[in-house]
Amino acid sequence: METTIGFIGLGLIGGSIARGLKRSHPDIRVMAYMRTRSKLEQAQKDGIVDDILDGVDERFGACSMIFLCTPVEYNAGYLSQLKPFLKPHTIVTDVGSTKTAIHEAVVSLSMEEWFIGGHPMAGSEKTGYENSTDHLLENAYYMITPSSRSTEDQISRLVAVAEALGSIPKVIDYHEHDFAVAAISHLPHIVASSLVNLVRDSDSSEEIMKQIAAGGFKDITRIASASPEMWEQICMTNTANIMDILEKYIHSLNIVLDQLKARNSEAVYRLFDSSRTYRNSISDVSRGAIEPEYAFSVDIVDEVGSISTLSVILAAKGISMKNIGINHSREHGEGALRIAFYDEASMEAAWEQLTRYKYELMKM
Repeated sequence: METTIGFIGLGLIGGSIARGLKRSHPDIRVMAYMRTRSKLEQAQKDGIVDDILDGVDERFGACSMIFLCTPVEYNAGYLSQLKPFLKPHTIVTDVGSTKTAIHEAVVSLSMEEWFIGGHPMAGSEKTGYENSTDHLLENAYYMITPSSRSTEDQISRLVAVAEALGSIPKVIDYHEHDFAVAAISHLPHIVASSLVNLVRDSDSSEEIMKQIAAGGFKDITRIASASPEMWEQICMTNTANIMDILEKYIHSLNIVLDQLKARNSEAVYRLFDSSRTYRNSISDVSRGAIEPEYAFSVDIVDEVGSISTLSVILAAKGISMKNIGINHSREHGEGALRIAFYDEASMEAAWEQLTRYKYELMKM
């Protein structure tokens, strides 16, 4: 029996799920609806979408699983449109980064028997189907939030989908999920954005801070480049949890401020020591909501031909670079040249190749 998967919305995440499922199970049938028909037509040309739909209708009744991949504010409306066509075996899931609002909508519509929440914790600074890949979700956590009437069989089916995508499934209560992501995803975006604005507002007319911004500052503020529309929406759908964790963070900053005012060097040392110990216990393997950078620095002499020589060494092994540039600020011991790659395999191959040629390298 042919398995049919439905999509409402086919952007970066939806497109990547569809591509990943087609890669792992080429015989599945994919049907999709979204407002931008041209992207669905492209997906059909790519062999990812088999059936383009003009709206939410009875054809979704053929699906064993339906992914809601639209902005959060539209999902409740699509849920009510889908309900008349759902069969007992159908699972409806979403890909939103907050879960409470969608679960509350499901309860209000009495759709708990069909719905299981989902949050693939992967992404990119780029959006849209055209930037989707069949490996975007590999090694990323795929959070699964059952409803009160979800069965073990239904949960297992969604877990199997996550595993087929190369993701790491984790089943969790949706309340716990939203508090956790408020701390490890939503608060960091607020901190990064507020820090960038603080530097902007504190800088001199010559923009000295902006000119020398590098190293640690760029590392912790890279996520401030994410979509403002998306993060406004996230903050408005997980407000209570974000307020809770933000108040705790502000309290911790006030403690640090008091310790500095008192010149309590022992307490300041404990801040850095305890944070280093805990940070070193966190794995760098799994991927989060923002696509990781695969990069390292090279200690290289600034002379004619040095960069081209390095490029030829990598090109000879078919290793493609995503970006290459000079590190103007190297306060953490980085090399003068920074190279970024499209994936981890390319980075590791480049590291091995340059090591053979006796380059001094440093992970970033």
